[in-house]
Amino acid sequence: MAPGYDPTHYAALFAVEDRHFWFRTRNLALRTIARDVAARLPARCRVLEIGCGTGNTLRVLRETFSPDSLVVGVDLFQEGLAYARRRIAVPLVCARIEQPPFAVPFDLVGMFDVLEHIDDDGAGLREVRRLTTPGGYFMVTVPAHRALWSQFDEESHHCRRYEPDELRERLTAAGFAVEYLTPFMSTLYPIVRLSRWLSGIANRTRRSLGRDPTPIIQHDLSVRPVIDDIIGFVLRQETVALRRRLQLPIGTSLLALARAT
Repeated sequence: MAPGYDPTHYAALFAVEDRHFWFRTRNLALRTIARDVAARLPARCRVLEIGCGTGNTLRVLRETFSPDSLVVGVDLFQEGLAYARRRIAVPLVCARIEQPPFAVPFDLVGMFDVLEHIDDDGAGLREVRRLTTPGGYFMVTVPAHRALWSQFDEESHHCRRYEPDELRERLTAAGFAVEYLTPFMSTLYPIVRLSRWLSGIANRTRRSLGRDPTPIIQHDLSVRPVIDDIIGFVLRQETVALRRRLQLPIGTSLLALARAT
């Protein structure tokens, strides 16, 4: 499982995560599901986030679970952990997922937009299962739908985007029973589909003229206050469906909660 992430992105992420609608909305969705899990676990539970990066989602887990719980973040890159230390005071470990330095398993393991970076995702999920207590929980988010594959995924070093049934099959094969799996970020789907199509046309034109494609990640990480507020408000309405464990019809991301069998 070779590294599938560019650590030079951490600085740009850290600069916008607290303000950008996408990160704020994802955190709200994760908090909604994590609160339900926290209510089922003992106060002294153990929580691990794999691929915690700058600590943006790790902070959500720390705020959601009991002060008596142990919350740990692990990441492959020291660059990300340096930013995480500025955000949150929890144990942070630099390690590879296939060589986890933990002697005991965790009651909840989270992996948020990380699995798509792992070349052998089946092997990665089996390692996650070994890190999860029997009956413990695994929360995961991934980018959805192969139809949305674009230059953004290539720049992000994604290995794939997932269809819902594909993610369910991967989780089951690794030894998890899926409790809840749904697309989310529904409002974004037509916007992203259109923007990826238009950027594809523009970049094909640039290549035909002998020019380099326009980077997409920098564009997508831009914060546009009014637009971000409007999109963020609409996306936040999805939390009602997530709280009730309803299936959203479509979305640019998938969210799953599974239990170790």
